[in-house]
Amino acid sequence: MDFIEIVGYIGALIVGLVLGLIGGGGSILTVPILVYFLGFSPIIATGYSLFIVGSTALVGTVRNIRKKTIDFKTAIIFAIPSILTVFTVRSLVIPNLPEVLFSIGNFQLTNSLFIMLLFAIIMLLAGWSMIKSKVVNKEGVVTKLDNTHYFAIGTQAIGIGALAGLVGAGGGFLIVPALVLLVKLPIKKAISTSLFIIAIQSLIGFLGDLKTLTIDWRFLITFTVISIVGIFIGLALSKKISPKKLKRGFGYFTIVMAIYIIFKELF
Repeated sequence: MDFIEIVGYIGALIVGLVLGLIGGGGSILTVPILVYFLGFSPIIATGYSLFIVGSTALVGTVRNIRKKTIDFKTAIIFAIPSILTVFTVRSLVIPNLPEVLFSIGNFQLTNSLFIMLLFAIIMLLAGWSMIKSKVVNKEGVVTKLDNTHYFAIGTQAIGIGALAGLVGAGGGFLIVPALVLLVKLPIKKAISTSLFIIAIQSLIGFLGDLKTLTIDWRFLITFTVISIVGIFIGLALSKKISPKKLKRGFGYFTIVMAIYIIFKELF
């Protein structure tokens, strides 16, 4: 095992740590680690990311079920359209993307370049959202859902599912604010519910890859186990670290990573 691989596995620990602390953001690290440190193609990396983030979130979900901190009704309403979308994208859209989407002169937009640039743009938006987020609802009263809420939740779920399918992101950085702002869930319950949604949509989305990708199960399980160790550390630390400060710090880090990806891919 060389130095780059060791750094990659340390990154796996950090992926779980971030998921445990803020209920999202793990995939923002997973894909760059798999692509730049471990040498996987973006398409394989996004598929692996769904399994890694989904499995890690599932472990956190089991813990949250015991603590009764998940709003299952809201989670199911959100998860159904999101799951259908992410599975469709992974099983039908990704395998049929042409190698070169279009070309202008000497420039070619390949499917790999498109995925990494889209991922970087999402990272920029996520980082900005984390820095500017004022979602600190600690006690709030949960909103009684009506047709308007169902439509808003469903629309956001489809959008997040499409992004998750394309770039292998769980979408926690979008799900948590949506749950707090639309349903008025307390922040800790929103994080727990987000992990549940991420686990389901990511793992089912990964099923769409099984027929099209050759999976290195030994590597994938090793990386995932290390990430699961990280989520236990993150869940323990979440009791001692200010979520607001953590989100801001991770937001700045995410923006720096996004800029790095854009320059690396284009120049």
